[in-house]
Amino acid sequence: MALCYSVAEYCAPVWSRSPHTELVDVQLNSTLRLISGTLRSTPLPWLPVLANIEPSALRRKAATDKLMKKIIAVDNWPIHSDITNPPHDCLPSRNPMWQDLVRVDIRSQWKENWKSARVVNFSPVDDPTNRQSGFDLPRQQWSLLTVSGLHRVTVVPRSRNRTRQPLLCALVV
Repeated sequence: MALCYSVAEYCAPVWSRSPHTELVDVQLNSTLRLISGTLRSTPLPWLPVLANIEPSALRRKAATDKLMKKIIAVDNWPIHSDITNPPHDCLPSRNPMWQDLVRVDIRSQWKENWKSARVVNFSPVDDPTNRQSGFDLPRQQWSLLTVSGLHRVTVVPRSRNRTRQPLLCALVV
């Protein structure tokens, strides 16, 4: 996962506002499906939740915010004047990075996006930023749990001194 995301997000502040970012997102979603063991029919908002990694658009925005903070903090960089005193817009189709200087908290934005998205079976997950129960299971069991629709069930542990805990489970027919 780290290899895919590091390559896919290389220099993201430069190209993140391009209309072609969807092509990168398609490949990242494919990788998330492979790693989490989910099927192609799994809704896209579920992929980052099941993999416990922030959505790629928010990660790119955070990388841009981090770079902008560095640029504004260092006065002697040549790009500092371009950001603090931006040139006039030459091409109306472009979306330069100095037009969006509002910093975003990834976790709160992810929660907000999760609540506003129309996701099937979103009710078992209150906070998408938390690891889902069962995340520490071996890959084969985790893949089995995430293959179909997600439902909350109670799992009785093998040892008697452990408490019952809710677990996201797949409906296997």
